[in-house]
Amino acid sequence: MTDTISSLPPVSAMMRDAGLEPKKQFGQNFLFDLNLTGRIARSVPDISNTTVIEVGPGPAGLTRALLAAGAPRVIAIEKDTTTEPILSRVAAASGGRLSIIYGDALKTDFAALGVDEYAVCSNLPYNVGTELLIGWLQMAAAGAKIKSMTLMFQREVAMRIVARQGDAAYGRLAVLASLVADSRILFDVPNTAFVPKPKVQSAIVQIIPNADKIAAIKNLKNIEKITARLFGMRRKMIRGIIPGVDWERFGLCGTERAEDLAPEKFMELAESIVL
Repeated sequence: MTDTISSLPPVSAMMRDAGLEPKKQFGQNFLFDLNLTGRIARSVPDISNTTVIEVGPGPAGLTRALLAAGAPRVIAIEKDTTTEPILSRVAAASGGRLSIIYGDALKTDFAALGVDEYAVCSNLPYNVGTELLIGWLQMAAAGAKIKSMTLMFQREVAMRIVARQGDAAYGRLAVLASLVADSRILFDVPNTAFVPKPKVQSAIVQIIPNADKIAAIKNLKNIEKITARLFGMRRKMIRGIIPGVDWERFGLCGTERAEDLAPEKFMELAESIVL
């Protein structure tokens, strides 16, 4: 009898049968809780009409939830080829809705996937989550039709994404995210929900690219360079980090620190200062 998504064995049983264990070098922490994976999948806006790209499906716990929630197509990008016995079985049970790409998501050309519009939903590997997010923000700013990003991060990173000027967590990620999108934390995920159990708590962040904000951006890559430079030495005054700038031209004294600048000010600086 052919499997369906609902008739597949539990994720833990499929892992055991495949002899699969989480690998530290891939930053793997697997989520088995069906209530949580279902809640994450159902959080994807308009999922029944949306192609979903998932990075790091591992043993396909969230993948199965995305399919069960009604995603018409899921494209899973997985670096760990030892997951193939599990992912291929889930793909066979998906009725043609699941495609699997084995490779490094950081090196994947998302524009070449042949999808005009998509959402991203992932329990991101801890070691590459921030880099992936910055890449997706750059893609959205460049015109990629990313409808939404529903992503799991360490809670500390999640707070840095949604922070506002004046918050302790305000920094480079908050600036970039706020200039491109509208972001919020949907809910927390306890570390006890993972195998193996990480030392840190996690949270689900939803990031919705905002067309009006994107239209105002001229050079996100330069904004990224400036934020990286200034927040990289956040206790120093900006005039000491980037010398030779007429700060008064931007309504500044030069004695400010990165945390004193609003996201819109970074955008203004990036229009004239090229690093």
